Amino acid sequence: MPSSAFPAGESPAGHAFGTAPVFLAAISTILGAVLFLRFGYAVGHLGTMGALWVIALGHLVTIPTAMAVAEIATNRRVEGGGEYYIISRSFGTAIGGTIGISLYLSQAVSTAFYMIAFAQAFQDLQPWLAAQTGLPADARLVSLPAALLLIFMMLKKGANLGVGILWAVSLILFAALAMFFAGQGNVQDASRLGAPIAGADPFMKVFAIVFPAFTGMTAGVGLSGDLRNPRRSIPLGTLAGTLTGMAVYILMVWKLAASAEPEVLADTERFVMKDIALWPPIVPIGLAAAALSSAIGSILVAPRTLQALARDKVFPSQRLNAALARGAGPSDEPARATLVSGAVALVFIAAGDIDSVSQVISMFFMVTYGALCSVSFLEYFSGNPSYRPSFRSRWYVSLLGAAMCFMTMFQMQPLYALVALGLMFGIYRWLAYTRRGERDVSRILRGVMFQLTRRLQIALQQSRAGTQTGDWRPSFFAITRHSFDRAAHFDLLRWICHRQGFGQFVQYVEGGLSLEREVHAQSFTDRLIRKSEVSRAGIFVEAIVAPSFKNAVSQIVQRPGISGLPNNSVLLEFPRHAPEEVPEIVEAARHLRPFGFNICVLRSSGVRFGYHANIHIWLTREDYENAPLMILLAYIILGHPEWAAAEISIFACYPADQTRSRLDSLNKFVTEGRLPISPKNLTAVPYDDEEGFSRTVQRRSADADLLMLGLTAAEIEGDLAAELGSRPELNEVLFVYAGQRIAIS
Repeated sequence: MPSSAFPAGESPAGHAFGTAPVFLAAISTILGAVLFLRFGYAVGHLGTMGALWVIALGHLVTIPTAMAVAEIATNRRVEGGGEYYIISRSFGTAIGGTIGISLYLSQAVSTAFYMIAFAQAFQDLQPWLAAQTGLPADARLVSLPAALLLIFMMLKKGANLGVGILWAVSLILFAALAMFFAGQGNVQDASRLGAPIAGADPFMKVFAIVFPAFTGMTAGVGLSGDLRNPRRSIPLGTLAGTLTGMAVYILMVWKLAASAEPEVLADTERFVMKDIALWPPIVPIGLAAAALSSAIGSILVAPRTLQALARDKVFPSQRLNAALARGAGPSDEPARATLVSGAVALVFIAAGDIDSVSQVISMFFMVTYGALCSVSFLEYFSGNPSYRPSFRSRWYVSLLGAAMCFMTMFQMQPLYALVALGLMFGIYRWLAYTRRGERDVSRILRGVMFQLTRRLQIALQQSRAGTQTGDWRPSFFAITRHSFDRAAHFDLLRWICHRQGFGQFVQYVEGGLSLEREVHAQSFTDRLIRKSEVSRAGIFVEAIVAPSFKNAVSQIVQRPGISGLPNNSVLLEFPRHAPEEVPEIVEAARHLRPFGFNICVLRSSGVRFGYHANIHIWLTREDYENAPLMILLAYIILGHPEWAAAEISIFACYPADQTRSRLDSLNKFVTEGRLPISPKNLTAVPYDDEEGFSRTVQRRSADADLLMLGLTAAEIEGDLAAELGSRPELNEVLFVYAGQRIAIS
């Protein structure tokens, strides 16, 4: 588990803020620079309905994310680091650090974005500044000095100053919006109001430019370490900011569409809102206030995210981690992290324009929000008892948010999306390698798999009454004393259960249950798991302690199979050179037969199934009811890649006067069952006595890689040992008794 975001024995004093700063940070970032500078562009290029679709699509991402943040934040004590803290404590520092780095960059670059927008409020002053400095008119003459001043103020006053300014700029912002809504546009052609321009930009390009307008809802989460009650303030402030922002944007679309023609709105060089407002100068002032408040929100949370990353030792240099983790003063201000974040912002201010930086931010935020929604969705399905949030989202809301995030990423910029996800995967692999043993994606997914398995098993059990004979599939258990010195038994089970069946392979440990034997059995299970992984067996393995082989079999048959349904078949095994093991096999077969189990006994040899080239099935009039099971097992084995080139040959042995009719019915059976058996591999073999039958089998199947012979109930209850030991010259022989009525349809 990741270490706390604060050194052992310490807890941050923080600023003990209430809910208001969370709401103000969210709403002042949502109603920020994009609202003033680019929302007219969106309405002009997409029209009223298109702009409303932008709002709807954006909030299909942001509302699920806000609910996921609110849910996860109420699950445990939230400390410094905001969204990063939430992700890392849910997913561990491997994926938390991966998302945290992306999140930090989006926050730091957002500071640059908002300071570039701040400079746009002073575009009427740029010619005067150029004349005074002798430099060309450039918005960076405003944005760079303003950013330096903001960084200096954050270093000197910290979060107290930031929250104080948030109150002031929020009042200015709402005053600007009020005067805008109270104003009247100068409409020349009312018939074109609300329509898009000709040759408009594609929807997804407009969406990518405008999307940062909706991303401010989690801005207040970064203050988590400075809140008096983050479990209450984060959900309340975040959701209130999100819903308030959505309402304002819907009203904004209506007002813009009703106040100016599409060409006027689409002109990014024109300050449309100023032309509409009741008092035009309030709009640049509102833009400056909105951009400044958003920049403050970003410069407040980015250093705290960076500080939390360093305290979790995410970066490879320990000296770097120690330097960035250090806080200043009683409120633990991240002064050094603020310097680094300010430097990143200054680089982007100097190099980028508002549209290109906007699209970069959109990609970063999409990744982060997708991860947050995925956390909420996966935690729900993992059924982790320690996940007990006091606020509950809905799993389908979180799933919708995650799907919308990742889908929209590829719709906006497919190449950038692939690069971003590729880089994040590389970072995750590195962090997972350096943090072995910590909670990571695999542990969450194991919880999800556990829940899915549980639900599927219950569903399968509940539907067992409706199962038809034609739907039969093998559900085997195999039991042996010799898991590690013989492989034929294990191999046959993994072939049968490769794709169409279920299998349990059980190591029998003889004796009464004791702590020593249980520990011994667990060591066998661990070895079998490794064996299963190496061979890609796809079967469940375990060890069982019992006083006798028969008792072990009795225990297993009373338990449900791993499919959720009862086991229907058993696979036993003995080598042809060890007849002393046969009595135990005979006892188990006789014990199981009355309960309707399909019984398969493998007599193995040192040939180990030869070249996996052919399977011979011998049918007689005494055991014809075994034919469907034998043929179906052969077909299933051929589905394994190791048997892909094999052929099935069927030999029907009947008295001479019945061979033709039996062969015709067998041909029809194979054809109607769509079985991959060539007609040339169906052979009628007349015989009159058991001795002649044995000679024929030995002659025709001496080189078979797997031979299947039927067993009757009379043979199991009679001299089964003699039957299992007959024809010892043959290679691997599978004796099959069908205890169930199986149809191939």
